[in-house]
Amino acid sequence: MGQPAILKAKKDVSWTFCSDKAEVTDDRGLTIKVHEVRPNLNQFDLVFIPGGMPTRQLRFDEAFIGWIRTAETAPYKVSVCTGALLLGAAGFLHGKRATTNSSAYDLLAPYCAEVVKARVVRDGHVLTGGGVTASLDLGLYMVEWLNNTETALQVQRRLEYPYYRAGELSDVYMRTQ
Repeated sequence: MGQPAILKAKKDVSWTFCSDKAEVTDDRGLTIKVHEVRPNLNQFDLVFIPGGMPTRQLRFDEAFIGWIRTAETAPYKVSVCTGALLLGAAGFLHGKRATTNSSAYDLLAPYCAEVVKARVVRDGHVLTGGGVTASLDLGLYMVEWLNNTETALQVQRRLEYPYYRAGELSDVYMRTQ
């Protein structure tokens, strides 16, 4: 067997894990060491906010939300699951449609114009994904939106994820109702 082909959709892509502290431990005990503590998020092209149970309280932490607000001019703001609550608390969902984990639709409603029951919602350059598994759809949607359908299909095949429907880009992807 030969080496798998490497996707070359975008060159010079880098990832920086950021937080308001040097290490983050999630509610299940997983600890991540970050690359940068409290950087100005405007320096990034894309800011991704993950979800999880702690977001329900973290949305009231003014210091943390103030730091998230430094992403104001970042071209793309993306969340999955209840990370949308943090985007909302920072004001990035005002007047926009968004989604989150179905258990938090009522918590998201005050922050946006409309809560959409869907796997992925794009309103301008703000993208929100539903529950945890929607992160796969969200990632593939972004690959397709920012690159092209063929690249998304290649990634989808390599993930062995049959559920994404490439070629169907719209503002709302895969409504759940």
